[in-house]
Amino acid sequence: MPLCATAADQAASSPANDAAATAGTDGKAVTLLPAVNVQGSREDSMPLHLRDKVESGALGDRSQLETPFSTTVVTSTDLQDRQVMKLGDVFAADASVTDNSGAYTSWASYITVRGLPLDWQNAYRIDGKPFLSYAITLPYEQFQQIDLLKGSSGFMYGFGSPGGLVNYVTKKPTDEPLRSLDIGYHSDNIWSEHADIGGRVGSDGAFGYRLNATHEEGRTYNDGSLYRNSFSLALDARLTDKLTWDFESIYQDRKTRGQEPSIYTGLYTASSLPSVFHDTDQRLLGPGQHLDTNFQFYSTGLKYQIAPDWTLSTNFSHSTASRFRNEGILYLTDAAGDYDDYRSDTKEGHQFNQWQAMLEGKFDTGSIKHHVVLGTSWQKQVNNYSANSFYDKIGTGSLWTQNTNAYYSGGNYGVYQDSDIVQQALFASDTIDLSDRWSILGGLRYTNYRQESYTPAGSSSARYDKNGVVTPTVALMYKLQPRTMLYASYIESLEQGATVDDIYANGGQMLSPLVSKQYEVGIKTEQQRWAATAALFRIERGAQYANSNNELVQNGLSIYQGMELGASALLGSNWRVGGNVMLLKATYDKGSSYDGQRVSGAPRFVAAAQVSYSVPQVEGLSLHADAKYTGSTTLRPAGDLKLPSYTVFNLGASYDTRIAGHDTTFRVAVNNLANKAYWEYQYDNYIKPGDPRNISLNASVRF
Repeated sequence: MPLCATAADQAASSPANDAAATAGTDGKAVTLLPAVNVQGSREDSMPLHLRDKVESGALGDRSQLETPFSTTVVTSTDLQDRQVMKLGDVFAADASVTDNSGAYTSWASYITVRGLPLDWQNAYRIDGKPFLSYAITLPYEQFQQIDLLKGSSGFMYGFGSPGGLVNYVTKKPTDEPLRSLDIGYHSDNIWSEHADIGGRVGSDGAFGYRLNATHEEGRTYNDGSLYRNSFSLALDARLTDKLTWDFESIYQDRKTRGQEPSIYTGLYTASSLPSVFHDTDQRLLGPGQHLDTNFQFYSTGLKYQIAPDWTLSTNFSHSTASRFRNEGILYLTDAAGDYDDYRSDTKEGHQFNQWQAMLEGKFDTGSIKHHVVLGTSWQKQVNNYSANSFYDKIGTGSLWTQNTNAYYSGGNYGVYQDSDIVQQALFASDTIDLSDRWSILGGLRYTNYRQESYTPAGSSSARYDKNGVVTPTVALMYKLQPRTMLYASYIESLEQGATVDDIYANGGQMLSPLVSKQYEVGIKTEQQRWAATAALFRIERGAQYANSNNELVQNGLSIYQGMELGASALLGSNWRVGGNVMLLKATYDKGSSYDGQRVSGAPRFVAAAQVSYSVPQVEGLSLHADAKYTGSTTLRPAGDLKLPSYTVFNLGASYDTRIAGHDTTFRVAVNNLANKAYWEYQYDNYIKPGDPRNISLNASVRF
């Protein structure tokens, strides 16, 4: 939204005042310099945000334009305007991302990137530090931006899914005092209050702070309930002119009742799914279901400026994620919508500890410039599960009638350490500028890896060790123009081996890590009024699927080949438009039992488009709309069951004004405007009804 000059600004920049002479207070003539007319735009004026910094792990901090991989940045303004409730909403404008999430379910953080499901154990970070995301819906209003690094991330972060990595960037202390309050509403009757306070204190503002607090509660669109309290605190201190300290923390306690169940189709033999419906009531829910989660994250670090171009940093982070859930899983049995009703009742918890030290700097060897990163890291993941959890059939039912099967949590749910995973790594990278246009990047990560499982009695039941794992990355970059970069990159990664769920015949077995390789060629450009990206990619990943004996196995490869195209532009002074598409061919290959079949969860075509309009007749008013088409998706590796394509439209508006001398913003967002009913892919053989139309309202004031 273009900023408007005030009357005083316009007077100051009038020709009569340009280079005029006047008398000063001492009577001497003073020449007034020509006034400068400053114009600006809203933070989200160029939707691709290619000049924004994106966390790149062992590569150091770079802008999207300088990163030789596909990336997406979603800013805090984007998050506020869309009034997001789940991770799929965050990336609704990205065609490479398919929404597998549910706002009020255990699948809160499930998305598919380039047809690959993100690894809920390794594919999520906060300020570059690991946490375990399963069933955790983070407080989106408390983040400055959310980054998505698409593709393999093994060199940058260690073990992880080749689909990509999501990094949440916390709000940092502000140089100027910040006081902001807002109140929000989500249909059907959820209310929230949020405060954001920041600033600096002490001599020359040596100490900074940023506090965010949110309370949210009410009735959800399917007549369940939500109760949430969230807090985040960021501190920093300029200890000397070269040494700084920082601290970030997040605490959230979140409780839902009557959360949506999952629908499992592993035993379903019909050739098509039952008719889809809107899950706007408690029809699918038998009594007793709940999801209680507690999430805590703490991080602290030091950064020392050794020289103008050299910094040494070290940090430590600790996170815990616990959940207590009584959750329905409906085993669909026929096309009429009949099901067997299973209930899972368990307590689970996860911890992540990580320490990292990194040296980053620049130097020249003759005419060649180097940007080097050297580092070491250690991290340990601990998984805790209840020894006496409940998982069994409690009755039968139909999708079209009220579920009356009741099961209530009870008894002792003490947890034990089920497994732990330790990674120790050394990493190094060098970006070499051969000329003003040509540069090459090379990096290696050397990892020692140990994964061990335990019995409830505490004895080891299985162990996997792999030392000396090397994950490289190389890239060649060429600047066509200062803001246009061509690149070709190659990167490898490893995913930690899965412990097979009890739903499979080989439940409890520990599988080996999966190896992935990624090749990518692309171009990025950001000009004054338009920006564009394009990428061709090929990902080769070890295939993992359930075979005909209902055993989860690893065999052959899954190969993902595709193209991404994206662009955005400012049209005139009021219009902003953008769009992107993904074309994807994903098949099982190289000895897989399903050679030639489409990989489940990987749509062939996805397209997204956005448009916004700043209404000139009403200063401060902006309207925006977006749409996303998701092509048909194979539900399971056998390829005998598919989910139809669907399109979702969203609409919104924001109005910036001043009330009683305070900046105030009103926002409204309508998701799934047409109330489209569709089946959403969640995971192999798992589906849910897509979220119905929902409305969000928000009003914020800054003091």
